[in-house]
Formats: sequence, C-alpha cells, structure tokens
Amino acid sequence: MSGETAKAMAAYQAMRRYVLAFLIGVICFLLVFSSSLQSEMSHELLEAYGLALILIGIGGRLWSILYIGGRKSAEVVSTGPYSVTRNPLYFFSTLAAAGVGAQTGSFVVTALAAGVCMMAFHIVALREERHLKAVLGEPYRAYLESVPRFLPNPRLFRDREEVTFRPRILNRTLVDGLAFFAALPFFELIERGQEMGLIPILFRLY
Repeated sequence: MSGETAKAMAAYQAMRRYVLAFLIGVICFLLVFSSSLQSEMSHELLEAYGLALILIGIGGRLWSILYIGGRKSAEVVSTGPYSVTRNPLYFFSTLAAAGVGAQTGSFVVTALAAGVCMMAFHIVALREERHLKAVLGEPYRAYLESVPRFLPNPRLFRDREEVTFRPRILNRTLVDGLAFFAALPFFELIERGQEMGLIPILFRLY
C-alpha cells in the first residue's frame, strides 16, 4: 500500500470513529433531557434487546476486522462478512448504535439512532467507494455489482479456510466497540438524576 493510499484510508477510519462519537453524543443528549413514555416493563425489555444489539454489533465488528484489517486498499476482500455486505463494519456499528439508543427505553430514540447512523455511514461509504474504484479498478467494480452496499444478503455467504489478521487493528476495534458499553452506566446515572429531580425532563418520547 502506498503512503498516499494509507493516509487516505487512515482518514476514512478516523471519520468512522468521529461519526460514531457524534452519534453517541446525540443519543446521550436526547437521554439527558428526555424520558420514555413506555411502561416500566416495556422500558426494561427494550433495554435488554438493546444490550443484545450492542453485543451483536461489537462481535460483528470484530468478525469483520479479522477479514479486512489493513487490506482494504490493497485487495478486494469478498469472503466472510464481506461476501454478504460491502460494509459489515458499518452495518454492525448501526446495530450497536441502535442498541445504545434502546437504553433510553424509547422506540423513537432507538429508530432515530439507527436511521441517523445509516445515513451517516452511507455518505462515508460513497466516498470510500469512489476512492477504492480508483485504487482497485475492475475487480472492485465487479464486487460492487454483486454484493449489496449495506443490508446483508445471507444467500451470498462464502468463506475461506484461513484468515490472517493484525492484532493491533483487532485490539483497536475492540476498544472502539467497548465505547458502546461505556454509555450504559452513564444512562443509569441520568435516569436516577431524573427520578430525583436533579435533571429536568424537557420532552417525553415513545
């Protein structure tokens, strides 16, 4: 990989992290000043489903980085998670973001978190595709025509016998993923503050 290409991909990776941080910040803002109109049982159930989405999202991100880590601009990766969607890291990040939104107990915030995440990553994916078309040429164009951009198509799944990965990249992805968990105790503190009247509730959402 050339130095210029490496810098370009590093910029895209940094953009992904900024997008995730922004989305989590928006969700946290909504939580601080909002309250759920759901019953206590529905609230707790949505939180539990959200936790499951966070776990799936983190696991999926780690699965994806095993296949792509350090090779995105060097070759067309089309096996494992990349055989069913061109952007599994973005897909699983969206699931995790929805899980974070679900910790508010609000279906509206959950859907908003997923929707905003999808739109933000769609913009990033389009920029990456333009870059990779120029770098990887016809093999990547053929890949674009055969694999969906975002929503996975399980019928396309195919794998390889052996995958090599870089521990540094895997570890960094794990740390990034654990940031989703860091929001959970924060949410609980906000809920307690609202219950005690220390934090004003400006609006209520379903």
